[in-house]
Amino acid sequence: MTTEVRVPTLGESVTEATVATWFKKPGDAVAADEMLCELETDKVTVEVPSPAAGTLAEVIAAEGSTVGVDALLAMITEGAAAPAPAPAAKAEAAAAPAAAGQSVDVMVPSLGESVTEATVSTWFKKVGDTVAQDEMLCELETDKVSVEVPAPAAGVLAEIVAGEGTTVDASAKLAVIASGAGAVAAAPATAAPAPAAATAATGKDVEDAPSAKKAMAEAGISRDAVAGTGKDGRVMKQDVAKAVAAAAAAPAATAPAAQAPMPRGPVSADDAAREERVKMTRLRQTIARRLKDAQNTAAILTTYNEVDMTECMALRKEYKDLFEKKHGARLGFMSFFTKACCHALKEVPEVNAEIDGTDIVYKNFVHMGIAAGTPQGLVVPVIRDADQMSFAEIEKAIAEKGKRARDGKLSMAEMQGGTFTISNGGVYGSLMSSPILNPPQSGILGMHKIQDRPMVINGEIKIRPMMYLALSYDHRIVDGKGAVTFLVRVKEALEDPRRLLMDL
Repeated sequence: MTTEVRVPTLGESVTEATVATWFKKPGDAVAADEMLCELETDKVTVEVPSPAAGTLAEVIAAEGSTVGVDALLAMITEGAAAPAPAPAAKAEAAAAPAAAGQSVDVMVPSLGESVTEATVSTWFKKVGDTVAQDEMLCELETDKVSVEVPAPAAGVLAEIVAGEGTTVDASAKLAVIASGAGAVAAAPATAAPAPAAATAATGKDVEDAPSAKKAMAEAGISRDAVAGTGKDGRVMKQDVAKAVAAAAAAPAATAPAAQAPMPRGPVSADDAAREERVKMTRLRQTIARRLKDAQNTAAILTTYNEVDMTECMALRKEYKDLFEKKHGARLGFMSFFTKACCHALKEVPEVNAEIDGTDIVYKNFVHMGIAAGTPQGLVVPVIRDADQMSFAEIEKAIAEKGKRARDGKLSMAEMQGGTFTISNGGVYGSLMSSPILNPPQSGILGMHKIQDRPMVINGEIKIRPMMYLALSYDHRIVDGKGAVTFLVRVKEALEDPRRLLMDL
């Protein structure tokens, strides 16, 4: 029986695509839903899965071909054996245990909403190792969080499909476990080829999309000047268009700098031998990209003030033991600052708004982002509807989110949707800083170290515990008056916490 492989729906208003890459060739055995090829449109990259298991009999549309919606791409002969099984098929066959039905696939777990791929960062087991059910096999790294992958069954790790450094999509197979009676037989057969497979997976050359190569040649732009967003860093047609547009928009004098990062200076051989080069994690790359985007997009300005923490510290000292006994949570300063910010945001709503094109979107709620430093980098878990929460609820939420952040257990959903952010550099000893916006938010409050300083109080010099506050804001939407008013309201609420109870 023959099955047709056709172009899937490409999205609204998209009528054609270019065949970028074929992952299989005629004669290869294919499984149902296995990726056959990748199509490239003006907006997205679309992977085409196999509609049935069998053999890829014929490729109708070769790489570089332009095809319309529902066009015929290939033909699959169902149930027919391939004349010569592909290397991947041989490896999979070798990995299968002697007893049928006793191999278990290890798949990529749920990565969270809007996350489509991850990088295999570490394998805790190697081929041939015995594993227990739910034992950690490997760790995946996404743009935001690390995800541990447990063993779905007990047995022997028969095959590692995706080696360390491999980028996998949300439905990819990571490994194969031989369970039950076939486990012992499977381990020796697959122990030798696995390292080679991993090396091939991590060391393969990345082939740019044919249409991208053509576009680069026509534009006269070098491959190094284009940042690839396709699979494994593959350059797509839209990437070339962005690079050409950026080069055209930049002034002639600065064009070379806009196209490529500044090169390193000369390094002596002696110094080079003592250096260590480590690839940036996906999280660090995302942090770098988002912070630079914030600088390039928003008109960031920072205003400063200082707050006398005497009353907050006295209130905390008086009630912290009773608070912890009743609520089971420590009374910290973050709940005071969160409450003060929620109070000020109601008076200055533009600080809690965001720009969407030519519209301003005002939020009638406060989803408070609390920046947290982790070994992997800075993350910002979000406390939802913080303006509706009590001091105890805020403290419990901050403690729980902070622990999950340090353990790398935060989901993407827990770090999305924030409307305003608080960053506490004071825990590291920072006395003064200018925080950077967390797009698309329009404001971020920087807290700093509490330090005793001489202050003039009613004509007398007294020692007071003082903290500098910094509000960075997007001047496109927030005027100076609004920013200063916001910061003054926060200061007033912290210097006299009773104002929060009386909504003043």
